[in-house]
Amino acid sequence: MRKWAGNPWAVLVTVSLGFFMTLLDLTIVNIAIPEMIDALGATLDQTLWVVSGYALVLAVLLITAGRLGDLWGQRRLFASGVVVFTLASVACGLAPNAGLLIAARGLQGLGAALLAPQTMALIVSVFPAQRRGTAMGIWGMVAGLATLSGPTLGGTLVSTVGWRWIFLVNVPIGVAALVMTYLVVPDVRGGRSHRFDLVGVLIATAALFCLAFGLQEGGRYDWGAGVWALLAAGVALVAGFLVHQRRKQDREPLVPFVLFRDRNFTVMTVLVALVSMAMIGLVLPFNLYLQSVLHMSALKAGLVLAPSSLVSMVTGPFAGRLSDRIGGKYLLMAGLSLYAAGMVAIALIAGPATPWYLFAPATAVTGLGIGCVVAPMSTEAMRHVEPRLAGAASGVNNTIRQIGSVIGAASVGALLQGRLAAELAAGATYGDAFLAALHVTAVLPIAALGIAVLLCLLVRNHTKQQPAPSTRSSAAPAASGA
Repeated sequence: MRKWAGNPWAVLVTVSLGFFMTLLDLTIVNIAIPEMIDALGATLDQTLWVVSGYALVLAVLLITAGRLGDLWGQRRLFASGVVVFTLASVACGLAPNAGLLIAARGLQGLGAALLAPQTMALIVSVFPAQRRGTAMGIWGMVAGLATLSGPTLGGTLVSTVGWRWIFLVNVPIGVAALVMTYLVVPDVRGGRSHRFDLVGVLIATAALFCLAFGLQEGGRYDWGAGVWALLAAGVALVAGFLVHQRRKQDREPLVPFVLFRDRNFTVMTVLVALVSMAMIGLVLPFNLYLQSVLHMSALKAGLVLAPSSLVSMVTGPFAGRLSDRIGGKYLLMAGLSLYAAGMVAIALIAGPATPWYLFAPATAVTGLGIGCVVAPMSTEAMRHVEPRLAGAASGVNNTIRQIGSVIGAASVGALLQGRLAAELAAGATYGDAFLAALHVTAVLPIAALGIAVLLCLLVRNHTKQQPAPSTRSSAAPAASGA
């Protein structure tokens, strides 16, 4: 393996293994909720915390972990995250009761937060700018595959070897990623000492906790006064955090404002939130429809979603390579439009007794769309980011991705529940009521994608005929890796 040390493609495989685990665990658990309730004697509320506790810790700590990677070294943080995540997966798989399972899921969230921002940062460090799109395409393929295959893989494991294996399956992946980290990933760090903004970390953590908790748990607490007070506190803390960061810009801030001078990074930061909202806005209600209206098993529902995962996996690397050649602007517009078209088709096809195979073309179109989006979105966000700021940029990007998912889940969940209750109160059957709610709910992610397409008009397209930016951004990684 020594000959692979420092090889960019070997580094990409390593970080992709770690990243795959963290995203898989965002979606794989949902499918096992009924089995966990029965096996652990847990309440529904406790089991939902198994799902949301992981996402909450992950969202809260991403910015901090991204900056720590810049200060202490991305390889060190990545390896630490893999160790924590793998050990926490063992604890999840062996948990004897719901309380310990929730605690172990929180530790998983910590491990995921430590390693996730380092993946993009390491790709920026080892790949020159002109080849970064291809690398991001493969990274995006892994991200899409993990997110979309969670229900399929989870359904298979639950139906065959039991729910505990949705956690234990991470162990061999984690061990492989850790071994490869020390064999092939270079320890790229600057030669000067750094300062850590502890006050900024505390404010950011409190702000993100208030926002993420309020949005995730708002529906459970009927959006009462306490939830709105928590959200208001989160907004106030964000404002305080920005004021604090403005004063720290010349002393290694947690969020360097210089990142937002790059129009593409700013646009992509908004775009990643909209795309995350749209993805959860499709998967959540559609999965419920397949199981509660069409009465599919968890495994069969996962398989109906499989074409999206497969097409996305195949498309991602090609989209990344194409974004290196022609830029990401028009790929993004095409991919977002295809994803929206697939959503519209699914909403129109869905009926009280629709055969599963009729969904295959529409889900394939959504896979083609997301395959054309993930790589160019990541590449354009990071294209002109200096390697010394890559961790901070990745932390911001991943945090916004998570907040987008939380907002999407909260909005879609509230809209779905409200409309379903109204239809049932009007005397509709459950199937008809859910379909009516599904059609209304679909408007939200489709609207988010429409806004995203319009935002793409602001993107400054990169082509090979623009050598100056590529030269500047590729020189730093080459020097850093030397």
